[in-house]
Amino acid sequence: MIKPYDRISAVDYALKYALAPNPNYYHFGGIGGDCTNFVSQCVYAGSKIMNFDKYNGWYYISSSSRSPSWTSVNFFQNFILNNNSIGPFGKKIEKSELEVGDIIQLRQQNVFNHSLLVTKIENNQIYISSHSSNELNRPINTYYYNEILYIKILGVCYN
Repeated sequence: MIKPYDRISAVDYALKYALAPNPNYYHFGGIGGDCTNFVSQCVYAGSKIMNFDKYNGWYYISSSSRSPSWTSVNFFQNFILNNNSIGPFGKKIEKSELEVGDIIQLRQQNVFNHSLLVTKIENNQIYISSHSSNELNRPINTYYYNEILYIKILGVCYN
């Protein structure tokens, strides 16, 4: 069964925890960055379900019991774009198709290395909230990047 992704809950979560991380989750800021962990938390707030598949899942139980896709930019991208099981799923889109609650990933070096959540779109300007450098409604055009990827969350699969 497929249900809609709750974009408002994802954005509300992002706005609440962008500048002060949720104490219920480990903050990976000092050991590689917290951006995808934060985006996963936001997407979870909008989907309300994790995928506990040991090899291809997307889940967080604790800092030492989580899927690579919960905290890694590239593993998250692979999960969300290819998930055909339980949990949220999405597709690559054009900038004009973005909505609040969608994901942006940036390639600033040789690989995609930053995940952000779209929290506001106003006057053709996209604003994101993120971790690693904690940001609340920062304009995306203030970032330096070599490549940008827009990901629309299409829905959430439940069994």
